[in-house]
Amino acid sequence: MEITTMAHATQLHAQLLKNPQPDTQNFIKIFNFTALSPSGNLTYARLILNSLKTPLNSYFHNTMIRAYSDSPDPFHSISFFLHWHTSQDPVFPSPDRFTYPFVLKACSKLKQKRFGKQLHGLVYKSGFHSDMYIQHALIHFYSGCDQMGYAHKVFDKMPERDVVSWTSVINGLVDNKRPMDGLRLFKRMEMEGFEPNDVTVISVLRACAETGALSVGIKLDEFVTGRGVKLKKKVVTAFIDMYSKCGCLDSAMRVFDEAVNKDVYVWTTMIAGLASHGRCKEAVELFEQMESIGLKPDEKTMTAVLSACRNMGWVDKGLTYFNNIKKVYKLRPMVQHYGCVVDLLARAGRLDDAQKFIESMPIEPDAVLWRSFIWGCKAHGDTERVEHLIKHLEGAKMDSCYDCGTYVLLGNVYASNGKWKNKANVRKLMNQKGLVKPSGHSRIEIDGDIYEFTAGSTCHVEAESIYKKLEEIEGTLRVNGYDPKLSEVLLEIDDEEKASQLLHHSEKLAVSYGLIKTEPGTIIRIVKNLRSCEDCHSFMKHISGVYQREILIRDRIRFHHFRNGECSCGDYW
Repeated sequence: MEITTMAHATQLHAQLLKNPQPDTQNFIKIFNFTALSPSGNLTYARLILNSLKTPLNSYFHNTMIRAYSDSPDPFHSISFFLHWHTSQDPVFPSPDRFTYPFVLKACSKLKQKRFGKQLHGLVYKSGFHSDMYIQHALIHFYSGCDQMGYAHKVFDKMPERDVVSWTSVINGLVDNKRPMDGLRLFKRMEMEGFEPNDVTVISVLRACAETGALSVGIKLDEFVTGRGVKLKKKVVTAFIDMYSKCGCLDSAMRVFDEAVNKDVYVWTTMIAGLASHGRCKEAVELFEQMESIGLKPDEKTMTAVLSACRNMGWVDKGLTYFNNIKKVYKLRPMVQHYGCVVDLLARAGRLDDAQKFIESMPIEPDAVLWRSFIWGCKAHGDTERVEHLIKHLEGAKMDSCYDCGTYVLLGNVYASNGKWKNKANVRKLMNQKGLVKPSGHSRIEIDGDIYEFTAGSTCHVEAESIYKKLEEIEGTLRVNGYDPKLSEVLLEIDDEEKASQLLHHSEKLAVSYGLIKTEPGTIIRIVKNLRSCEDCHSFMKHISGVYQREILIRDRIRFHHFRNGECSCGDYW
C-alpha cells in the first residue's frame, strides 16, 4: 500500500479506526507519511501520536523528533524531546540511542550551543557516549555551531572510527573555513587505511577548490575513475568546481562532457567556471545550449550568467538576462542578481544608472552590493558620490550594509582623496565595532604541498631566498618597463616605503617562490583571498612577458591568466 496524499492517508486512518483489530503495519505507514513526507501534515502526525494510549516502543517519538528536526521550525524537535524526557508517565518508553542524533541536528540548525552541550552531558549520563551514531551527530552539532575544537575532541576520543567519522570532521573543517586542516586530516585518514566514500570525495574536493590543492584533486579523480562506477551528479559537480577553481578548465570541461544525465547543478557549475576564467562567450553559449534541451535555470544559474556579462562588460546583454529572470524564467530576483547588475553598471562607469537601480530595488541591498558600487565610484574617480553615499547610509542607520570589507574600502576612498583624518575615523569606527581587516594571503602548490604567504611575512623557512629572488625580479622588471603604482599604497609614508610595501604583497612572495621551485615552462598557479591590486596585476603581466612563464591567479573576483605580458581579463576587473 502506497500513500501519496493526505486525503488518502486520512481515509485509510478512518478505516483502521473502525476496525476493532487495526493493522499495525498500515498504521505505521500512515504515521510515517503524515510525519515524514513533504505532502504530509505534522499536526496530524502529532494527533496520531497523542491518540496512542500505550506506545510499544520509542519509534513513534523518535520519528516525531526526526520530522520536527527537518521542519521549517526545528525548535519543535527540542520542545517535544524535553516534554518526553521530563514526562513522569511510566507507560511511555525512554529516549534511546536513535533519539539524540535528531535532537542534536535541531540544535545545530538553531545554533543552540548551550542546550546541545547539555544534551551531550545527558548522552553520557544515559550511557550512550560510546555509540558511533551519536558520536557522529555530536561532531556534526559542534561543527555546525562553529566549535571545531569540541568536534575534534569527540573524534579524538572515539575508540573506533569508520569513514563517516573521518568525513564528518573533514566536512566540518571545510565548512568552518579551515580547508588546509581538512586536507591534512584526509591525508591522515588515507595513511590509516580508510578509503573515501562519495561524501568524503565531495568534502575533500571542496577543500581542494578553496586552497588550490590541484594534486589532491587529481588523485581523487584517478581514484574514483579507477573504481569504474558511474559518478553521482553531486560528485561530478564537485569535480567540475574543483578543476575550475584550481585553474584547469580543460579538465573541468572533460568531466562535464563525460557526465550523463546532467542536472541544472552540473550545467550551472560549468557555466560559472567558464565565466570566472573570462571565457564568457562560451559560458553564455553553454547556457543557451542548456536552455535548448529544455532544462530550466535556477537562481544560481542566472547568477553565473550575469557574472559572465559583468566580467565582459556586456551591459545590455546583462540587463536583458536580469529582466528575463522574472519574465521568462519565473524566478524571483535575489540580492546576488541585483548585485551583479550594480557591479556591471558601476564598472562600465554608468554610476547614475547604478544608483537609480539601487534606489528602485524592492529588497534591501547587502554589504557586497554596496561595496561593488563604492568600488566602481572609486575606480572612476567619483569620490564625491561616495562621500554623499556614506552620509546617506549613516543617516539611515543601515548597519547591515557595512561589513569589514566595506569599511576598509571606505577608508581607502578617503585615503585616495588625501583625507587622512576621515580614514582615521573609519578605522576608529571599525575598532569600536570589533571589526578586524582580514590579512591578504596567497597560496601556491609546489610538489603536492600547499604554501601560504601573507604580506610582508618572513615565517617561511626559505624567506631569505624568496625576498632575494623578489628583489632580483623587480630589478629585471624595472629595466623592462615596470613602474610600481605607488598610488595603491594608501598610507602617509614616503615613496621608497610605498614601493617596499607593494613589493611584499602576498602574491608576489608566492610567485617568487614559484619561480625558485618550478621548472621553466611550468604553469604557476596562485590562489589569493582578496582582490588583486593594480600594481600586482601589472607586476604579473611583466613577469609573464619577461620570464616567459604562464601565471594563473584566482583572486576574490575572478581568474587572471597572465601570458606573454597580457592578462585574460583585458585589464577589466
